[in-house]
Amino acid sequence: METITLKDRYNDYKTAHPKARIRDIAVALEVSEMELLEISTVDQLTYLGDNFKGVLQDMKELGRVIALTRNEHAVHETKGIYDNVSFMRKAPMGITHNEIIDLRYFMSDWAHVYAAIFTAGKRQLHSIQIFDKFGNAIHKIYTTPASNLEAYHALVKKYNQENRATTGVEKMPETVTPSAKTDANMDLGAFQTAWLNMKDTHDFFGLLRKHNLTRQQAFCLAPEGTTYQVKKHEIVKTLELAVANQTPIMVFLGNKSCLQIYSGHIHKTVEMNGWYNVLDPNFNLHLKLEAIDEAWVVKKYTSDGIVTSLELFDKEGNQILYCFGQRKPGIPELGEWRKIIAQLEKLN
Repeated sequence: METITLKDRYNDYKTAHPKARIRDIAVALEVSEMELLEISTVDQLTYLGDNFKGVLQDMKELGRVIALTRNEHAVHETKGIYDNVSFMRKAPMGITHNEIIDLRYFMSDWAHVYAAIFTAGKRQLHSIQIFDKFGNAIHKIYTTPASNLEAYHALVKKYNQENRATTGVEKMPETVTPSAKTDANMDLGAFQTAWLNMKDTHDFFGLLRKHNLTRQQAFCLAPEGTTYQVKKHEIVKTLELAVANQTPIMVFLGNKSCLQIYSGHIHKTVEMNGWYNVLDPNFNLHLKLEAIDEAWVVKKYTSDGIVTSLELFDKEGNQILYCFGQRKPGIPELGEWRKIIAQLEKLN
């Protein structure tokens, strides 16, 4: 009996769906993206081991690159110099922060780095791809026409571990759906008081941990007037008003291991084939509109006054992305951003 290999299945799927991306093929074949990358027909694939810190800190030598982070329903791309990279000493966390490329790394599950060179249309793309221990893609970096390809090849040579076998991928743990919280099984008064006493938007994460709440559970229990739902596609109006009024915004998008942020103006928006896109020289966003199940306006108290966000979730309660008006600590929220939020249509 002939055995059908993963490569056979991959090739059959590619033949039937020539435009399918590797992530979508992995979902269809019920394998990880990393497993497919290892057997796919890229021009060149080099295993770089697990020295994430070294690879990322050397990335600035490549010049202008594309930083790409995605989740199931959206893709966030920023183009710039991959500079100012640092890591915490006592925790598996890191940060890249500069004018364009702004990232937060949560590295507990990081496991593998690959350099992949492949042809897309008439272009040859050079990439660095980071995966977690389950084979999920965490973050990818692509060269641009302005990149230093000599530096790319030097980086690949420096970290080349192709003679070292990968440890394979671990099985993903089953997702546990959080139980609904009510004021009957938690101290609602203490939670709402703590909400009103927040001094920084980051205090919200501690509030969730202390009361064992998901973001949406917290929004349902928040003090009156601080959270409310809007129609789920109001993100379109938000971005279009930001373009029309030239209001600078912040767009946060991530997965469990990486969060990518864009701060600034946006200029060109296009809806195409169910995806809503921002297509600017330094920032691209691709959002699958049908995946949005809930959209929340959230007002958090800080020492600089109220800070307002628009947050999107899928039907499983996974956060897709969230937006703020552009701001820095010590500076109050933009009045122009509040005017945009005020125009969003509430759910009855």
